[in-house]
Amino acid sequence: APMVRFAKLFAAALVLAVLVTAGQARAEEKTLTGTITCAKCDLGKESKCATVIVVKENGKDQIYYFDAKGDKANHSKICKTPTEGSVTGTVSEKDGKKWVTVSKVDWKK
Repeated sequence: APMVRFAKLFAAALVLAVLVTAGQARAEEKTLTGTITCAKCDLGKESKCATVIVVKENGKDQIYYFDAKGDKANHSKICKTPTEGSVTGTVSEKDGKKWVTVSKVDWKK
């Protein structure tokens, strides 16, 4: 009987995991427009390089960190050269920082 209970629990956990994942997939994408730059070299906020976009929100600068893939793909362009542009992706908050899972970057011409 404990095995059956475990199987039911496991099935319930699986359903929950699927729902949670579906919920995350539905988080809508936002486009953030501002200055794409380096959190270390330009902003002095981090001990190692990190790609961020600085967006004006309610008159204050809000920093969104790029996810690992977005960071790798865009960092060399902005490390020493802050560049205006916009980032489209899903926004989340983790460890007191705002993050964006980058799906698209548009550089201002």
